[in-house]
Amino acid sequence: MHTGFLLLTLGLAWLIRARATGAGTDWRDRWHAALQSFVLPPLLLIMTAIATLCMGTQGQMIGIPVGWIGYSVAIAFLGWAALSLVWFAVQAGRTLRQLPIQESVTVYGRLGYVVELPTLFAAQIGLWTSRLVVSRHLLDTLSPEQTEAVLHHEDAHAHYRDPFWFFWLGWIRHLTHWLPQTEALWQELLLLRELRADQWAAQQVDPLVLAEALLAVVSAPAIALPDYGAAFGAIAPSQLLEERVNALLSSPPSGSCALSAQSWLWLLWALLPLALTGLHS
Repeated sequence: MHTGFLLLTLGLAWLIRARATGAGTDWRDRWHAALQSFVLPPLLLIMTAIATLCMGTQGQMIGIPVGWIGYSVAIAFLGWAALSLVWFAVQAGRTLRQLPIQESVTVYGRLGYVVELPTLFAAQIGLWTSRLVVSRHLLDTLSPEQTEAVLHHEDAHAHYRDPFWFFWLGWIRHLTHWLPQTEALWQELLLLRELRADQWAAQQVDPLVLAEALLAVVSAPAIALPDYGAAFGAIAPSQLLEERVNALLSSPPSGSCALSAQSWLWLLWALLPLALTGLHS
């Protein structure tokens, strides 16, 4: 029965991803739809594996005996998930340590770090409590107004704790890269993250100045950085860059990407496998 339980959940996870579609132009709808389609299938798989582990290899489920095969698959999947999390964290830490970060300084009234890099670079580095990191080349090249616009953009990433949340989303991407539309949904979430930060900054500075700074930064050589690092020029493909610029130069988008408590109700579906353990006897 464990094997059938796991296969049923796998089919449901595959179906949710395969049926994921765009949610129009409304920010709230796009953000919620992308997040739900990206996160719910992996959570269902993880919770089903945990539920299988809790039920063990003895007894029955709705009258059907359970056994070792599904139980072993659940252990293997959870072990793979744990090992991939460790590998992902180690790789991310190794990449961040390669940045020549020195002592902290005050950057336009913000505590941050200036790195000696021959490119225009600004990012939030860290997890729950992130650090502002900018290159000296950016400070020397952009005008004060453009630099201030870039820093307001990075302030938004710190406010929403994007590095922390996108670390976990990045792990989910790595763990379930074999599910349909994983990469498409990931790119959508990255784009919405940057659009949200752009909108935040545009409320503090001239949107045209922010757009000019964006074009300058993305035209410079890129620095390899984990996607959760929330770099200012993170979205490089031309069509995504065009969407960011158009959003800045047009009227502010309606709605907010902030998630209300009601928008998390779909997470209850991820707990359904745990509730089904009550059928085990």
